Amino acid sequence: MKYRRHLIAALVALIAACSQPAHEPASLSASDSSPTDFPAAAYAEAAARGQRVLLIDPTHSLLAITVRRGGTLARLGHDHVVASHALQGYVQPEQGRADLYIALDQLAVDEPTLRAQAGFDTQPSAADIAATRANMLDKVLQTSQHPFARIHVRTPPSASGEVMLALDLTLRGVTRSFSVPARIKDERDELHIAGELSFDQSSFGITPFSILGGAIQVKDSLELRFEVRASERPTRKSAS
Repeated sequence: MKYRRHLIAALVALIAACSQPAHEPASLSASDSSPTDFPAAAYAEAAARGQRVLLIDPTHSLLAITVRRGGTLARLGHDHVVASHALQGYVQPEQGRADLYIALDQLAVDEPTLRAQAGFDTQPSAADIAATRANMLDKVLQTSQHPFARIHVRTPPSASGEVMLALDLTLRGVTRSFSVPARIKDERDELHIAGELSFDQSSFGITPFSILGGAIQVKDSLELRFEVRASERPTRKSAS
């Protein structure tokens, strides 16, 4: 019995050691930068010609990714929700075009409200969340080399209601294309768009995180839902 207790304690210690990051990754904040090839100038020129250009409103926009656990010891791990509340970009509804980006160093992990919405009935500790986030940014997303995710969207001109988006997602320097069912509500001075898609990490050259030889691992398939608002005058976040 004593040997068994020592064995269990050693296993728990090993899991904790594997989940703790060696260091916080260097990162680049979107508050003072954007992707070098982001087409902001093209949208500015379109607005100068009198075309309707809407700005993404990050305060009322959300991208949330559900990350599920796997492996023979999955019960010892956690499912997670990774979210962005800092989506940036532009929409030209009449041209059926949008370009957006996310600064990956601003991603949040396991906010209680989003975990509840995902149907999770547990809440990881603050230490577990910090370790998960650091591993995600450093080992999985490699944000020191690839600080942004890019999204390019095409729709029929002036699309509204139930539509199919042609969406290009660029992550870690790899671009993949998707056809995504979505709902668009265009109120002229404000546009709302919502939808969901699933994709595999491995399609972007990412090896899903795992420890103990895969006994505890992150499943390859991720579930992403988005709720985006764009308007002529986005709401500004108040200074804290």
